[in-house]
Amino acid sequence: MKPLSPASIRAPFARYSHGVELPAGQRLVFCSGQLGIAADGTIPEGAREQADLCFANIAAILGEAGMALKDIVRINAYVTDRAHMKGYMESRDAHVGTPPPASTLMIVSGFTLPEFKVEIEVVAAAPEKRRKPARSKSAPQF
Repeated sequence: MKPLSPASIRAPFARYSHGVELPAGQRLVFCSGQLGIAADGTIPEGAREQADLCFANIAAILGEAGMALKDIVRINAYVTDRAHMKGYMESRDAHVGTPPPASTLMIVSGFTLPEFKVEIEVVAAAPEKRRKPARSKSAPQF
């Protein structure tokens, strides 16, 4: 991806890009918002730990498509209090690639359970997978 940060506007407040441009031939994966909940149903107490778990869940989803966290081009994140911004941002900075993706962070009133402090949704992009040509059954095998 190509980061877009025009000199005519203020630089980003943190480690993110104002915009990103994708080259032609990219395939996209859109991940639903992930909450900080483990497969066994446990929910970590801290915002950083919840964000780390959100990114781990996102990594698993992207892995199903043959992608990784480095392929994220857009993040929408939500926290329930300004106090949780630091933990989220530390996690984001530890997990996303370079250049950093486009990103939005919003403070919301809450999620489905009061224990949740962070929710993260992403868009990722990677080059189209090349398909191997099908082998003809009538063609000789060498």
